[in-house]
Amino acid sequence: QVQVVESGGGLVQAGGSLRLSCAASGSIFSLNVMGWYRRAPGKQRELVATVTNSGRTNYADSVKGRFTISRDNAKKTVYLQMNSLKPEDTAAYYCNAGIVPRGGYGMDYWGKGTLVTVSS
Repeated sequence: QVQVVESGGGLVQAGGSLRLSCAASGSIFSLNVMGWYRRAPGKQRELVATVTNSGRTNYADSVKGRFTISRDNAKKTVYLQMNSLKPEDTAAYYCNAGIVPRGGYGMDYWGKGTLVTVSS
């Protein structure tokens, strides 16, 4: 069974840093775009950053220059380094991965989320 699992959330003061990780596991034929999304209280889910399997990245304007997405294809893991955190970054962060399972069809897989809280 294919799944993606996040880790690394927590409580941090404004200006601090956190690093999120997300590992894909299971019977995977190919792993395509991986990314991070977030949902703040009372708001809709929004894109934070994505990275292709060749390393091309895309960021939301609100995090450019502060967050860095990267991936380790051998480990099937995507990371989100978050620096200069602001209270408005407080949200549940979700990992998304485009995965083709062995013997199956490609689809998006979502993690259950990890909470990031930034105090002022």
